[in-house]
Amino acid sequence: MNSPTPPLFGISGRSGQGKTTLIEALLPWFRARGLSVNVIKHSHHSIELEPAHKDSARFRHAGAGEVLIASPYRYAIVRELRDEPEPPLAELASRLRPADLILVEGFTREFLPRLEIVRPALGRDPLYQTDAAILAIASDDPTALSTSLVILHLDDIDSIGEFICKTVRLNLKMPCPRDS
Repeated sequence: MNSPTPPLFGISGRSGQGKTTLIEALLPWFRARGLSVNVIKHSHHSIELEPAHKDSARFRHAGAGEVLIASPYRYAIVRELRDEPEPPLAELASRLRPADLILVEGFTREFLPRLEIVRPALGRDPLYQTDAAILAIASDDPTALSTSLVILHLDDIDSIGEFICKTVRLNLKMPCPRDS
């Protein structure tokens, strides 16, 4: 029996805005508060976890539908889609182990609550102007933005983490440690 899928929260933004860096900063923040978090990242590129001459890649190329490679440190399952469509986000999320929250980078066509990273100095058109799922913005220059959305400073990990918890109605398991 599968356990219910935890809440999903998206981190979006144009390329080079700092999505991965923000997620890297948020993960220890959640962990320090007793929460387990999984991450799903979408890529538009082919994913190669091992070079073509390694065993797991050779098994996939020979026709295996899925290959699981395991070590004492981690494991990975690689599934060849071949002519199958890319699975929807909900299906991918259901394959992960239980957690309190799943942060999603990418999958901008899926409707889920999102925070967008906007760095005005980079001059890229923000997504929030056309994406109704974006509820807040994290920016390195909040004063340069004009919107009715919540704007958080990109360096304020406490406020961003608290916003995510409030949005997905996630209760912190441990008291919030505060920096002295």
